[in-house]
Amino acid sequence: MVGGGAAGVAAAVAAARSGAETILVERHGALGGLATGGLIALLLTLDDGAGHQVIGGLCQEVTERLAARGAAFFPDKTQWGSDLEALLDVQRQWGLVWGSPPHRVRYAVAYDPEALRAVLAEMVVASGVKLLLHTWACEAIRDGEHVRGVTFQSKSGRFAILADVVIDASGDGDIFASAGCAHETETVLPWLWFRVGGVDVEKAQAGGAWCFRTVNDGQVLFPWGATERVMRKIDATDPDDLTFAELECRRVVMEEFERLRSQSPGFERAHLCEIARDLGITESRRLSGRYVLARDDMDRPLDDAIGLTGHWTKYGALYWLPYRSLLAREFDNLLAAGRCISVDHRTHHATKEIPACMVTGQAAGTAAALAVRNAITPCALDVAMLRTELLAQGALLAPA
Repeated sequence: MVGGGAAGVAAAVAAARSGAETILVERHGALGGLATGGLIALLLTLDDGAGHQVIGGLCQEVTERLAARGAAFFPDKTQWGSDLEALLDVQRQWGLVWGSPPHRVRYAVAYDPEALRAVLAEMVVASGVKLLLHTWACEAIRDGEHVRGVTFQSKSGRFAILADVVIDASGDGDIFASAGCAHETETVLPWLWFRVGGVDVEKAQAGGAWCFRTVNDGQVLFPWGATERVMRKIDATDPDDLTFAELECRRVVMEEFERLRSQSPGFERAHLCEIARDLGITESRRLSGRYVLARDDMDRPLDDAIGLTGHWTKYGALYWLPYRSLLAREFDNLLAAGRCISVDHRTHHATKEIPACMVTGQAAGTAAALAVRNAITPCALDVAMLRTELLAQGALLAPA
């Protein structure tokens, strides 16, 4: 597994729990990707917007582990689908209401990113995954229609890891791009989320500050930083663009923090807790795989679905996520998971979210383990077998 974000962790844990020898390689010093280092501390969403849960499995397990630590906030199941304004007001304070009205309470989760780092590390270690941090993936090692492994770079030098199955959960599709797989690339506006402490939260929100409550007293989360002042789109695979984005986003976040402290009610004694360590890049490369899930597929069940997801800004919208969207066309043992799977641009707005990324990660990891166990390639795997295994793991293949 390349990439230790939400999708990569889900893939690694699922593969290891299914009995496969598993290695997870991550470039940073901690797990979680944008879900931790990007401070995008919202699981949007585990439901369909109509009161039904559609994502379970490892994402549900993570939610329960966070809740056990007192590190998560989410509405009670009895409230899902409610349009009571009093309940919606509470959800808005936590950043759990999005899209166009009329609104309803959704099964979405606000959490502490540091707690998630700990939860993900615990799950990876307990499952028996071999974890390599501070290691950069370089290129796929190609052999005809097969990927034999991946080369990596660390402070100890260049080395390779050979594998029967390779899963690209890098977010940016670094491995399938290096292998020459067909893909699309989008440019995006960059941002950095940030957290502020020492805040009179009631006063701040009543005063109109666009910030969210957190599970930590006196601390609020600012989504997207000051993005409206960073108007240049970037290519998140271009180091020059990334350097510009890092410098500019940090500059405008600091300006915004000083403005808040000097002008906004509730921030008189505020301090800056943390600016996201990772740019909020949610789209770059997308695989053009064996099926491209498109907007026309909304609300259409697919026979090879390995999970489904709602849409965080659309109530009642559902996408069945096909196994084919995880499979590269050019190779028989290369899968993608997370935000770089094979979907079109509009559908990406649903599938890029953390819960959906965990769904595709869990499916990819389970598929890899089943393929190795049965001495076949992932593209030859019986999807019915995969679906049965996912159901046994608590994944959902239909609204609950």
